[in-house]
Amino acid sequence: MNSSTTSRAGESAIQFPSELAALAVLISGGLDSAILLGQALRRYAAVYPIYVRSGLFWETVELQYLGRFLEYVACPALQRIEVLELPLGDLYGSHWSLTGQNVPDSVSPDQAVFLPGRNVLLLVKALLWCHLRGVGAIALATLKGNPFPDATPAFFAAYEEIANQAVHGAVRIIRPFAEFRKVEVMHLGLGLPLEWTFSCIHPVAGRHCGRCNKCAERRHAFTAAGMADVTEYD
Repeated sequence: MNSSTTSRAGESAIQFPSELAALAVLISGGLDSAILLGQALRRYAAVYPIYVRSGLFWETVELQYLGRFLEYVACPALQRIEVLELPLGDLYGSHWSLTGQNVPDSVSPDQAVFLPGRNVLLLVKALLWCHLRGVGAIALATLKGNPFPDATPAFFAAYEEIANQAVHGAVRIIRPFAEFRKVEVMHLGLGLPLEWTFSCIHPVAGRHCGRCNKCAERRHAFTAAGMADVTEYD
């Protein structure tokens, strides 16, 4: 089975709610969320990309890449990006994600890049944004096998319930890639400008450093998918 056949089969397996008129996508600019946005644009009349800015070391460069990606995929369905501010300096303190020091390298385990309460923090404003604007669901690009405690089905179900209880809302948290491995998601990205996605947690001169945990994961993703990696590494 070639990559295009795999891509078509994967698209048919994605679970997007068909009854929604619009969808918000929580986007970071990385491979998974960018591909999720591309898939959503094929299915909905209005798609709202939401980016939560927290003051993390890589965000300035990440947003620059994301801006270029959105330019390339622009279409009538794509709505203006919403950048929600949620600074974490008072919470994370001297954490590597804020300082850029002692960043997990290419041989560090995935657990080393865990950001405490990441999905808790990302979703709190995104869910309320959707509620206040009548958008029925927010989509995340969480993959199968995600090892972190705030990425389990139980967590998302409980968080959705309590957030909606707080505002008498009905916004859904959906995870269309929840049964997909990374390589399967990569095949869904065929035809998208993946060179304008950004995965690095220690950018150098506006480029991927090529040495951090996330750069290693990115290289492996392209290799495993049999796709050319056109990323510009430092």
